[in-house]
Parts: sequence; structure tokens; C-alpha cells
Amino acid sequence: MVPIPQIAPIFPRLGRAQCTRIIAAKSRLSSKGLTVSLPSQIGNRMSLASLLSAEQIIPEMAATERWPAIVELIDLLVSQKRIKPDDRESILASLKQREETMSTGIGFGIAIPHASSDRIDQVVASFGRSSHGIEFDALDNAPVKFVVLFVVPKNQFQTHLRTLASIAKFLNDRGTRDSLASAGSAEDILAIFRDRPQK
Repeated sequence: MVPIPQIAPIFPRLGRAQCTRIIAAKSRLSSKGLTVSLPSQIGNRMSLASLLSAEQIIPEMAATERWPAIVELIDLLVSQKRIKPDDRESILASLKQREETMSTGIGFGIAIPHASSDRIDQVVASFGRSSHGIEFDALDNAPVKFVVLFVVPKNQFQTHLRTLASIAKFLNDRGTRDSLASAGSAEDILAIFRDRPQK
């Protein structure tokens, strides 16, 4: 297992628990005979600005619990034709399997449900905001205010890890979270993703 001191410089804004999550994910893949190396820097990864359109953003989510929130974001992607209706259940099953391993609520009001699937050929994502908070069984037990859901094509492990780390690092910035909380519309939220560099 990669020691936390070695991974911390790669993701300097992540806390110890979040680094541990990334390391654990790598270890689970390795235990299945899959070789995954952590990047020395965040190179080729998908930013939220490149993954999202205003139509893939929910400014105020209806869900108040983890699984309904995930379903709400997946149904948005189905309605936007980013996911085929016939593939909905398979992708939801992959996301549920991931959540049953460990909640993707990483703390600071952030959750990043994610999975890989052989039903898609490019990364798809959606974003939801909740002013009232969503019970997500997060690391810090706090309600989640921001949910980024993404699904990566099967076997794109490097893209998966780098995208996850990049999103977590971006949302760990308190100024970014404050701006997202006060944004008035989906277009305003998207502008924040575009205007603030995602390193």
C-alpha cells in the first residue's frame, strides 16, 4: 500500500482520511490483479467544466438521502441522453455496489459517487446542490451539500482515479464551496466550474 506521506504531496488539499480512501481504492483494484499507479501529478483528467453542461446541474436537489440523490442525478443523465434508458439499472447497480463498500461522502459537505461501467464509452457526470443537506453517511457525519456523480468507461482506471482526485481537490477549497452555495442558477454554477482552475 502506498504510504500517506507519499500520496499527500500529490493531492495537497486532501485530508488524511481522503488520502486513505484513494489508497484503499488502489489496493482493492490491485487485490483483483489490476495494476494501478498513482500519478506523480494530475495530468490527463476530466475537469468539471469539461464534463458538465448547465442541463447536467440540479441547483436544488429534491432528495434528502444518499440513494435517492444518486438516482436523481442518474435520471437527469438519462433525461439528457447521456445514459441510455436500458443502461440505467446496470449503472445504478455499479454505483450501489461502490457505495456499499464505503460511502463516497468525503466530508466538508461533499459527496462524489462514482463507478465504472461497460455500458458507456465516455465519462459522464452530473452535479447537484442541496441547501438543506443530504444524509450521505459521510466521513464527518455532516450533511452533504454538493454531489458530483460520474461514471467512467470500464478499464479506464487512470482516468477514474485522476478525475476523482481532481474533483475532490477542487471542492476542498472553501472559497469554491462558498461560491457554489451562493450561486443563483445552474448557469451560475457552471460559470464557477469554468472560471476557477481545476488543478
